[in-house]
Amino acid sequence: MMTALAGGVGAAKFLTGLVRVLPEEELTIIVNTGDDIEMYGLHISPDIDIIIYTLAGIVDEEKGWGNR
Repeated sequence: MMTALAGGVGAAKFLTGLVRVLPEEELTIIVNTGDDIEMYGLHISPDIDIIIYTLAGIVDEEKGWGNR
């Protein structure tokens, strides 16, 4: 069992490699929420978003953030 503390684009890239060598049931990822913000009544979690988009393979590679 391994736990990774993660936040941002660099962590997303690191986790991409880590999930290739560890079975998913052996990995727990704790993602930074310190940069979360509320805008126009919506809760936005940029670090969680980039981690999910990257691990799902839908991150916009040109911009380096967001989804395709």
